Amino acid sequence: MAASRIEVPCRVQRGISQLFAGLASAALAVWLIMAASAAQAADKPHVRLAIGGPACLCYLPTVLAGELGLYEKNGIDVETIALKGGSEALTAVLGGSADVVSGYYDHTVELAPKGKILQAFVVYDRFPGLVLVVSPKFTDQIKTVAELTGHSVGVSAPGSSTDFFLKYVLHQAGQDANKVPVLGIGLGGTAVAAMEQGQVQAAVMLDPAVTQMQARNKDVRILVDTRTAADTRKVFGGDYPGGALYAQEAWVKAHPAEAQGLADAVVETLKWIREHKPAEVMAKMPEEYVGKDKELYLSALTNTIPMYSENGLMDPKGAQAVLDVFSQSDAEVAKAKVDLARTYTNAYAEKAAAKFGVPTR
Repeated sequence: MAASRIEVPCRVQRGISQLFAGLASAALAVWLIMAASAAQAADKPHVRLAIGGPACLCYLPTVLAGELGLYEKNGIDVETIALKGGSEALTAVLGGSADVVSGYYDHTVELAPKGKILQAFVVYDRFPGLVLVVSPKFTDQIKTVAELTGHSVGVSAPGSSTDFFLKYVLHQAGQDANKVPVLGIGLGGTAVAAMEQGQVQAAVMLDPAVTQMQARNKDVRILVDTRTAADTRKVFGGDYPGGALYAQEAWVKAHPAEAQGLADAVVETLKWIREHKPAEVMAKMPEEYVGKDKELYLSALTNTIPMYSENGLMDPKGAQAVLDVFSQSDAEVAKAKVDLARTYTNAYAEKAAAKFGVPTR
């Protein structure tokens, strides 16, 4: 039996042909866009950026720059590597698994006597924002820094800036830092949990964790605070820079375009922060960093914004203050002749400030 033949009207055939032609055109357009995007990304230099605790508000400018698309806008393809603390981010750069650290400037001074020359090229924190807090379970037992001896104190990670800060305040209080064991507890929710559960008797913390602790524990005791310019000067005797982008000096010299692009992105982000309300800044941050209590995060962010630099430049007096502090509590730094001029450069931040019309004084 012969197969029956179905006749398709000409107008239907034309419709089907037009449909397939349209789909083919759409597919081609998508492919061309993807190819163009891939080619554009391939044209941008790739930088691996290690951040030691990206949920911390002290590092917000480098996270926000990515959320705003400003790294890409300024010609850099940035791969962010999230780590527990600043010392881990530093290890990543020294070990070659990252190119640049978003961390505290003081690491550059601490490592200089060891022959490891690291250079900061844009500063985003005017002061450190470090806070030494007593666990709610030990409020009645620990009332002074001197009373920390024999107790465990949490830091983001051993060898991090939180650890340096603890050793400094212990030294200032006439205490032996070797008699105060430290435990790495991170900077966010893990730090709050460790404190509330009494895993450590005190900790060096940063916002939003500190504000969260204060909201949940009304009688929380703060021993040392550097979240304002006045408090920072009280602790260190002057201004003391916090977060910056830094890398090995050889990398900065070999990758001026990348360093400039990163500096441009951070300075543009700092300008964007000043031009927007705290709630608008919060709206751009990843949900996992903001957390469920948005009101608390917003309160911490509002208090933190004055900490951020306006132009990304290092104040030479601030760099000297870091060296002076380390010289008091680190024998190796005290004996060495640290060349501060090699630990930072303002060349990239100055160009970025000029590019975006940001005052440098």
